[in-house]
Amino acid sequence: MKKIDLLIVDDHVLFSQALNGLVSNFKEFNVLATLNNGKELINYFLEDNLQPQIVLMDIQMPLINGIEATQWLKENKPEIKVLALSMEADEDIILKMLRAGAKGYLLKDIHPSVLQHALNEVYTAGFYYTENVTNTLLNSIHKKEKPTTVKLKERELEFLKLTCSEMTYKQIAEKMFLSPKTIENYREALFEKLDAKTRIGLVLYAIKEKIVIL
Repeated sequence: MKKIDLLIVDDHVLFSQALNGLVSNFKEFNVLATLNNGKELINYFLEDNLQPQIVLMDIQMPLINGIEATQWLKENKPEIKVLALSMEADEDIILKMLRAGAKGYLLKDIHPSVLQHALNEVYTAGFYYTENVTNTLLNSIHKKEKPTTVKLKERELEFLKLTCSEMTYKQIAEKMFLSPKTIENYREALFEKLDAKTRIGLVLYAIKEKIVIL
């Protein structure tokens, strides 16, 4: 089985070395390199080295920090997924990192099994949000200006409300007496209309627009 390549970017040498050893023991992953800051990360790519699928990124680093480095990756290497790993639990920092393009955010005191699960989720699903990060996203809703309301059809609204439940897409299809393919079309249409990329994005929109109240 081909392993998933990743980079570790952290200015704490002892921690990054320990993290390298930990991740290298995960059977699915291979650490290409450990770098000390965002500047070293950018230089790594400019030197045409092996490309990783995932970057484990710290936030507070000298020269170029994790937020700036993640923004650079989004603009120059959008196919590479960033998973933030930091001591910073501040909501503003988390939101800045996610807006810069990070696909997940973990605190450094997590259990190794959570890190392994998060890496797999970021690789396969494209994102990984802990309960803490999801709450941060929900809290941020109240700080944003209300966007222009998108007009949704009656069945789209029904689907959106059911998306906010614990039902699977298959169960939603049965509830609405529709085929799974039709439900998939509803989902893709709403992704485009609401500029969302995940089910979480749809839920956040529904809460923000008071379509549902959780």
